[in-house]
Amino acid sequence: MTRPTKPSIAERLFVALQHLIPQRWLSTQMYRLARVRWRPLKALLIRIFARLYRIDMNLALEPRLAAYAHFNAFFTRALKPDVRPLDAHPRALLCPVDGAISQIGAISNGKLIQAKGHEFSVEDLLGLESSETHPFDGGQFATIYLSPNDYHRIHMPLAGDLTQMRHVPGRLFSVNATTARLVPGLFARNERLVCRFDTEAGNMGLILVGAIFVGGIETVWAGEITPPHSQQSIQRWDYADDAQHIRLEAGDEMGRFNLGSTVILLFPPNRVQWEPGLVAGQKVQLGQRLGLRLAIES
Repeated sequence: MTRPTKPSIAERLFVALQHLIPQRWLSTQMYRLARVRWRPLKALLIRIFARLYRIDMNLALEPRLAAYAHFNAFFTRALKPDVRPLDAHPRALLCPVDGAISQIGAISNGKLIQAKGHEFSVEDLLGLESSETHPFDGGQFATIYLSPNDYHRIHMPLAGDLTQMRHVPGRLFSVNATTARLVPGLFARNERLVCRFDTEAGNMGLILVGAIFVGGIETVWAGEITPPHSQQSIQRWDYADDAQHIRLEAGDEMGRFNLGSTVILLFPPNRVQWEPGLVAGQKVQLGQRLGLRLAIES
């Protein structure tokens, strides 16, 4: 049996610092900086970032760095339509983002794996009241981390009808691997946006997790949800009976991170099957097949 790697002093200091710094204030300042339109500053920010993270602008719909009005416009840039083809299998469960798998597997006893030795509950992740239930116990989950050099728009894994959106306030810890190993319940502690859809694979949870310096989370139907980061109570929007019916097809953009973070997918039991060989740390791309929607006998 392999023992967990003991965290280094540098890793412990990195996490300890996050407990001390004003997370929301810093994230708000980053939000403002990312929208500065003064040409010398915004051009410098974009050039430094593109060089530091080796951004391949040949994939972007607009390849010219100077064409972007501010850093956030560059960070959330669109891709050319043909660079992320959607898997053609009729029951494909599509990867919603470019990123890396943090964890993937079964939901057992109402809990998801965060990292080796750490679990957190679905109820906490969804921001449910004690009287509320969910359909995901015994089902499947996948957590995907978006690094700074990834594409930062989020797309639909399956076609679905929006039934509910819930903004859950919280902390803004980093969501990288080090913090996931050392901060218990990280994804259920950070600020997050919980979106629920009715799909052919049953109820699908698509959770957008905020993080330090993530100045904003937005959806295509409601626009910008955060900032501000100051709400103290959960906000909920129900769409099941909404006259303005919202349906998105597989591969459609559903939202974006204005600076990067993590996406978590939830499915009920016996509705999806992950592709063999998907493991923590594996790079994935928008549109590739993460698994298959299981055929439901009538």
